[in-house]
Amino acid sequence: MAHPPIKLKQSASTSAAQTLTTSSSAQDARLLVRETLRISANLADLAAQPLSSPSPSSSHLSAALVDSSEFVNSSLRLICCEEIDGRRWSYVAEKDASGRFKKGSSIRALSSHAPQTPPIEEVMSFVRSYVLPEGFPDSVTSSYVPYMSWRALKHFFGGAMGVFTTQTLLSSVGVSRNRVAPGAVAINWILKDGAGRVGKMIFARQGKKFDYDLKQLRIAGDLLMEVGAAVELATAAVPHLFLPLACAANVAKNVAAVTSTSTRTPIYKAFAKGENIGDVTAKGECVGNIADLLGTGLSIMISKRNPSLVTTFAFLSCGYVFSSYQEVKSVVLHTLNRARFTVAVDSFLKTGRVPSLQEGNMSEKIFNFPWLKEKPVVLGSRFRDAFQDPGAYLAVEPLFEKERYIVTYNPSKGKIYALLKDQAKSDDILKAAFHAHVLLHFMQSSNESQSSAQKQREYDHPDIVATDLEARIAESCKMVSTSYGIFKSKAVEQGWKMSESHLNPGRARLYGSDKLR
Repeated sequence: MAHPPIKLKQSASTSAAQTLTTSSSAQDARLLVRETLRISANLADLAAQPLSSPSPSSSHLSAALVDSSEFVNSSLRLICCEEIDGRRWSYVAEKDASGRFKKGSSIRALSSHAPQTPPIEEVMSFVRSYVLPEGFPDSVTSSYVPYMSWRALKHFFGGAMGVFTTQTLLSSVGVSRNRVAPGAVAINWILKDGAGRVGKMIFARQGKKFDYDLKQLRIAGDLLMEVGAAVELATAAVPHLFLPLACAANVAKNVAAVTSTSTRTPIYKAFAKGENIGDVTAKGECVGNIADLLGTGLSIMISKRNPSLVTTFAFLSCGYVFSSYQEVKSVVLHTLNRARFTVAVDSFLKTGRVPSLQEGNMSEKIFNFPWLKEKPVVLGSRFRDAFQDPGAYLAVEPLFEKERYIVTYNPSKGKIYALLKDQAKSDDILKAAFHAHVLLHFMQSSNESQSSAQKQREYDHPDIVATDLEARIAESCKMVSTSYGIFKSKAVEQGWKMSESHLNPGRARLYGSDKLR
């Protein structure tokens, strides 16, 4: 028998309790929503917070950080945060009632999503990882950017030129028109490459010049590269002379390649601020390869329209040489080679100050090729080149009794000669070079003030010339004794590194005389 449902009358207090419970639940819901929104805002603003909130993927996680170490209303406690390639992770573990880590609890890793970067930023970041050293711009010197910009432009023109020269060589050798047998074509090509390798080995004997005259050799190598390209294009006009012309062109281009490779490391070393020479070199070569590929691709499209070889070569060659010149000029080296030493001493004698690294490098003569012998100062010269007769030597030798060098002027050759004694050390060689430039400054100033009549009298009376020369050398000795130390200290203050090896002194040394000390 079914009993009818019993109806219970609710008291006023019970109704009030239910009403209170309902309002309390609504308030809890609002607090939960507010807390969730706050957690989301914290996750979206991770860059501004030192520590990250864990992702609310677990039922225990509804959290924000308190004192950078604990989660509110959570059984988890934050240990630390880390960032890897833009992604952030939070490491947490369970805590007990006292807030300490539970014994035996395991560590959990929770991913925190960083703010999304625009696609263009991701692309730029990808490109920078290939063309810029890590830590840029703090990891390299300020001259790195202009150098790499001109280097990229130079390789762009070089890659474009390579398309036309290769097409011309293939056409001249007979591949395109089947003028010769395939075997003869292969032999000609092998002989061409072999001649280039021989030229590369011969030029490698320049050795240490790649260290101190690298700017001059670098621009000379690039000019030689354009000469080789011009010879290759000339095979189109005389295809029957392909082998001799191609061999000559390949020798020139391989010599240029040796120069580029040998001077590359000292240049990149000047850019690296720390132990990152490998990174700077790798990124520099990557920039060159990218520019080369772009130039090659553009040249392939242009070549389909059969442009004039002469016009194309003139345009690309001018762009290549100009870019190469600007590339070399933008390099700031700290060492004083012959060219920069001349700039520093001339500035010191005229203004009393040594130029800064930037000024000295900008004033350096780039087209002053090392193999040219016509130089006003010869350091470490031979005795027979400096003196014409014993009297000239005996007249100036007493002035250098306390020095380990002798400096003189040969009127017949119009040059200053610095002879080194066998006891000469590094500082003696530097002082001899400084003295030679001081004497050159005196001789040039004297020659400029002389009239043509005075010069004629000197030719008519050589004794007057000898007397004046002795007086000028004696005057230069006095100036060197008081100013050489000042010059050295000012050069060091400007950041210059002084080494006699970069001045490339000759190997001749004086010894065996009782008067030489």
